[in-house]
Amino acid sequence: MAFSQLLVAGMALATRFEDSREVVTVIKEVPKLITVRIPATADSGPGPAVDQGAVVARPPLAQPSFESILPPPTPMIAPPVDDPRSERMLKEARQARVAGNMGMAVMKLEEALSQSPDDPSVRFELGLVHEQMGVFDTASAHYEKVFKMGVSGAGPLYERAAAKLRDGFAQVDMLGKLSLAHVRVFKDPQVAEGERVILDIPVQKAPSETIEDQEVSVSVLIFNRTSRGEIILLEDQSWVEQRWISEPCDWEDGEETLRMTYTIPPQDQATEHLFGGRSYYGQVVTLHYGEQVLDVQSWPRDLAARIPQQAAPSSRDDSLFFPDFDGLLPDFDPNLPLLPPR
Repeated sequence: MAFSQLLVAGMALATRFEDSREVVTVIKEVPKLITVRIPATADSGPGPAVDQGAVVARPPLAQPSFESILPPPTPMIAPPVDDPRSERMLKEARQARVAGNMGMAVMKLEEALSQSPDDPSVRFELGLVHEQMGVFDTASAHYEKVFKMGVSGAGPLYERAAAKLRDGFAQVDMLGKLSLAHVRVFKDPQVAEGERVILDIPVQKAPSETIEDQEVSVSVLIFNRTSRGEIILLEDQSWVEQRWISEPCDWEDGEETLRMTYTIPPQDQATEHLFGGRSYYGQVVTLHYGEQVLDVQSWPRDLAARIPQQAAPSSRDDSLFFPDFDGLLPDFDPNLPLLPPR
């Protein structure tokens, strides 16, 4: 029995030894580089020599750029005025400033400021008005308040206020850097009653010059001819509409055009009999940069002599109290109106 057990154990050891000697095959994938030969074409010019046995690697896949993924940046615009009344006062103040009526502009802006004390557009316009008046301390105070609002509160006015505080308030001489081109006049033939005239006023800028759009203004005086032959200045500005053809003005090509549409409404026979018929005669165009007059163009040319002359400014306007009547005594003293003359 013991011999039988030893025999069985020996056979088991022999079988395990034979199994360990079996060969195991492992399959493994090995990448192989392929040689690509580029044949020389007839239209290919002279270039660097290419090794015919060189291995040409595949270029990496192009990754999409952020410019193709992200939308284009949106330009900043000034925040709108919340109060409608303040917005109307602001618009009227800008018109008064361009016309040179600084007193009216300050009055309108103060009224808008009482309604919207934290509006950046009202504050910045107050700075522009006081800067043109020469009150630089008040102007810098308004600019500083706009600057403290930051980009989130003031938008692009933040950068303009920062530039005002950085550069100071020296008067920029733009003479010879902005000018008027030939004004083109078109009469609309499709108007059956009345008359419609379109004026295209090109404003040209010298190259490599930086200007502020808010400082550029164009004033137009329109003259009519009556049926009696009189040349009169237009007083009703509601007949005139104006706009820049491309807004906002970028001055990329060195020129921007202001279009004015002047419409003469039809008149009834009674009005025409009393005041005479009216027809378009000509215009006088003046280009301003701030308070500086840069160019004047009139057509017909004799209209330049018909421009209303402004009275010289004085410290006291006595005409508000005592008009120049012909019936006043020659020794009348306007400073002492209640005392008899000596």
